[in-house]
Amino acid sequence: MDAGTADGTGGRTGNAPARPGGAGAGNGAGGGTGGRSGGAGASFQAMWRDLAPIGRHGGSGGYRRYAWTAADAECRTWFREQAEARGLTHETDRNGNQWAWYGDPSAGDAVVTGSHLDSVPDGGAFDGPLGVVSSFAAFDELRRRGAEFVRPFAVTNFGDEEGARFGLACVGSRLAAGQLTPEAAWRLRDQDGVSLPEAMEAAGHDPGTIGPDPERLARVGAFVELHVEQGRALDIGGDPVGVASAIWPHGRWRFDFRGEANHAGTTRLADRRDPMLTYAETVLAARREAELAGGLATFGKVAVEPNGVNAIPSLVRGWLDSRAADQDTLDTLVGAVERAAREHAATAGIDLDVVRESFTPVVEFRHALRDEIRRLLDGRDPGDTGRAVPVLGTGAGHDAGILSASVPTAMLFVRNPTGVSHSPAEHADEDDCAAGVTALADVLEGLACS
Repeated sequence: MDAGTADGTGGRTGNAPARPGGAGAGNGAGGGTGGRSGGAGASFQAMWRDLAPIGRHGGSGGYRRYAWTAADAECRTWFREQAEARGLTHETDRNGNQWAWYGDPSAGDAVVTGSHLDSVPDGGAFDGPLGVVSSFAAFDELRRRGAEFVRPFAVTNFGDEEGARFGLACVGSRLAAGQLTPEAAWRLRDQDGVSLPEAMEAAGHDPGTIGPDPERLARVGAFVELHVEQGRALDIGGDPVGVASAIWPHGRWRFDFRGEANHAGTTRLADRRDPMLTYAETVLAARREAELAGGLATFGKVAVEPNGVNAIPSLVRGWLDSRAADQDTLDTLVGAVERAAREHAATAGIDLDVVRESFTPVVEFRHALRDEIRRLLDGRDPGDTGRAVPVLGTGAGHDAGILSASVPTAMLFVRNPTGVSHSPAEHADEDDCAAGVTALADVLEGLACS
């Protein structure tokens, strides 16, 4: 089942242990949660075990943490408990994003870190949660070091980053940054017809408050997001941690192929107007054009009407996800896929509508902040490789990319030995996670502490 369903979205399943009683129990660092021994990885492992069961599906082993569902609510409760256990001030903003503050937010020029806790359908454990857990663990590490904060600090959990339920990625950060209007957000619906405001209200959040939040973003002097690498560049290079240079331009396009519903057992092949065939031709064309252009094109979601085994479809709706290293290449690629689709549709007598549902242009992270982070990481004792921290681009979208138009942003990547992401096989080794926490703590100490 796809996003927005009740299957597997609530409660803890699988073999992971249940959460210990009491907020932040067993975290092992800072805020009254235990001693400060064990180094950067101690509190990380406790939190990771605590979060792991939430929204996990017993059959697939993947996660179904969709926006404004029971699993999402449980993740939000976990976040609030972690904040309160550390003496951080927890708040949920007008768009449903969570903040855990240390110091006075109104002072401005805050250093903020975090990511998201929601998932794609049957996604992996690391995409998003690694950044949130590492942010709390990095704060614990700074407390252990005795670091003194001279700027306000916050950990964030941005809502609905993956877009699994309502079809639009980074809803929480887009709303805050003014890149998604409240009117457009109110029109979003899941596959069951539930609107975004209905889902928010059912989860206890007032949808009437959503919209741009420039005053809040103006308080942020820097946002640093740690994320598992969604590729193998770090593994190939032998580095546990890297710094992001840019996010490729990317978007989602909906292709509606309309034919004629008819009986699968009585309609001659020559008499059919079958949109499934045109859709299939378009999927193959997308792969060919991606190889020619040097970009990426994926049809990963499809909806069929009437969706009967013995019925020729009347409508096949497919969603194209396409990305490339630069805008010209992306435009060339998507244009070629659409031309191929229209040629096949015309030959088969199929009507075709193509709608761009979302788009994010290339994001060049703020060079001054990126260079400062590299300086902070390269200047420390080289406990890993002794080499300069690598800088790499990514084809995946992130909240940091959305916020980059309003706030100086940067990203750190943690090595992914297989490169697999958006899958239960997604993974990062324990030592690399600890290295990521240490790197993030070093960066935050350099940016926020004396």
